[in-house]
Amino acid sequence: MFTATYNNILKGSENWQKLQAPEGSLYEWDDASTYIHNPPFFQKVTNDLKAIPSIKDAHCLINMGDSITTDHISPAGKIAKNSPAARYLEERGIKAVDFNSYGSRRGNDEIMARGTFANVRLINKMVSKVGPTTVHIPSGKEMAIFDAAAEYQKAGQDTILLAGKEYGSGSSRDWAAKGPFLQGVKAVIAESYERIHRSNLVGMGILPLQFKNGENADKHGLDGTETFNIDTQGGDLQVGQDVVVTTSTGKTLTVLCRLDTDPEINYFKNGGILNYVLRKLKD
Repeated sequence: MFTATYNNILKGSENWQKLQAPEGSLYEWDDASTYIHNPPFFQKVTNDLKAIPSIKDAHCLINMGDSITTDHISPAGKIAKNSPAARYLEERGIKAVDFNSYGSRRGNDEIMARGTFANVRLINKMVSKVGPTTVHIPSGKEMAIFDAAAEYQKAGQDTILLAGKEYGSGSSRDWAAKGPFLQGVKAVIAESYERIHRSNLVGMGILPLQFKNGENADKHGLDGTETFNIDTQGGDLQVGQDVVVTTSTGKTLTVLCRLDTDPEINYFKNGGILNYVLRKLKD
């Protein structure tokens, strides 16, 4: 039975045989597809390493509490009406009945970036209501988190995240690190991290920083309205070193750099593991 089945495994059904497929060694991206899109991760990779710029005058995109899971960060379920992802699909002629889920559209970075922090149960201390909204500090307007991130990126302004204990707990969802990267997040300052998510953040070139024991954003009087300065030393950080963070309100706090191994230092210097691997392949 095994031999009979696998001798014909590539033939498929009649409908399979009727499918038209392009030839060639490279995938032909269809810009009109709302399911599969050519991601931008390699578009700015250079042959040579560049110093990692320090984080200057960064706004806080979201100020979160404890136990923020990867499902809060990158939900896999229903795409809500009136969300940034819904607007994106509607602009392309997709009806609400065909929105499908974030999980089914995970091959489209445009959808997944818009779905980052889109969980309706997300609690952001910067706003009074539960859900995927925040305050765009320069304008003082409340808006969808993706929209605020887009405004910051348009203005060339860095952003960071504040979080409590066990940030990134739950399933090791890769888009929970890819999504914040696409939204322009440069660093996270949390009380503690779930092990795999911390590693995934490093893999995307996002700097994980940790409050000292017994400290958190509230105890430092940080509410997310400040701007933050973090010296990345060009990326030449050391395993477990202290990093000084200063704010526009005159506060100075010392946090722990959570680049935990020498390979992670190399990933960060390269702007993430994807860039690191690409440069290694070139060599």
